[in-house]
Amino acid sequence: MLQLRGKVTMIVGGPPCQGFSLAGKRNKKDARNSLFKAYIRIVEAVQPLFILLENVHGITVEFDKKAHKKKKVGRPPIPYSQRIARALDEAGYEVQAGLLRAAEYGVPQFRPRYFLLAARRGVSPSLKLNDPFKALTTLREDFLLSKGLSTDRPTSVKEAISDLETVHGTISCVDSPKFMQGTYAPPTTHYQRLMKNNLEESLPDSHRLANHRTETVARFTEILATCRRGVQLSHNDRERFGLKKHCTVPLDPDQPSHTLTTLPDDIIHYSEARILTVREYARLQSIPDWFQFRGAYTTGGDRRVRECPRYTQVGNAVPPFLGEVIGAFFTGMHNQFLASSILAQRPSSERIQLDHVAVGAI
Repeated sequence: MLQLRGKVTMIVGGPPCQGFSLAGKRNKKDARNSLFKAYIRIVEAVQPLFILLENVHGITVEFDKKAHKKKKVGRPPIPYSQRIARALDEAGYEVQAGLLRAAEYGVPQFRPRYFLLAARRGVSPSLKLNDPFKALTTLREDFLLSKGLSTDRPTSVKEAISDLETVHGTISCVDSPKFMQGTYAPPTTHYQRLMKNNLEESLPDSHRLANHRTETVARFTEILATCRRGVQLSHNDRERFGLKKHCTVPLDPDQPSHTLTTLPDDIIHYSEARILTVREYARLQSIPDWFQFRGAYTTGGDRRVRECPRYTQVGNAVPPFLGEVIGAFFTGMHNQFLASSILAQRPSSERIQLDHVAVGAI
């Protein structure tokens, strides 16, 4: 790692989110929670100019906060987000962190996520973050306009996946003979055309339909007919349907999707009594149709720790639309740094003129 010092512009990543997630079994003893320390060690060794870290909102929430309030003794628990920010500050980085909502960047899914952005101190005056989240908001409008998307209303679920409904046809699944898969209908919305992007494939990749039992289809049909859309089923509804799961959401076709997880049975299609397919998952993450997924569709038990099935690949991803905007921000930062480095090497008589040259600043 030390051989890479000074040669790496940016480190992007994030610790595993399973132990922090408010959607799952939040576990403060999950060994993966402490993997951020390895991330910090890599940063200290490599010393990149920039750092980007993403995780679930739950990383900002303390473990055992209620228990501490009752006891009123000892130090209050510190959320992992603050531990990471403090460690990076001590490692010599200016740190800014906050929540970004994917739906605000054209993604047909609410998906609030914690993002930490950092720049190394003392390298150049140009490496100042200067409220990056305000800059991202400024970039947002130009990005949406460049995609031909609305700047004042989010992309809805139906706008994203209506061309993948089974009413348009089903055939035997190409990669899973015991299953059926959906086919394409001509795109009817701008978002669908963006996702297909003139793809010549006649069949959507990873659009395998679940083999639901008759009673499951009946239950989903009743949920769609009687339950509130776009939110988790109420306690009374879960009891009425005999569901133990806390997160079951029938989609609202006219709103962005509830946040996708790695478990496909959390979400019910808005008009068909079934869970979503991997391809529909991908559409709701702004992953284009040309991108193909490989591996098992799902796994269970201990295999889930070792393998990364298709639903997990999609559910753990940062939406490309959101990533593109963040990438544009860091491109601007890097251009500023390069320009200031060139400027510093120029004779003082030339610097006055170069000071007024646009260098891709945001």
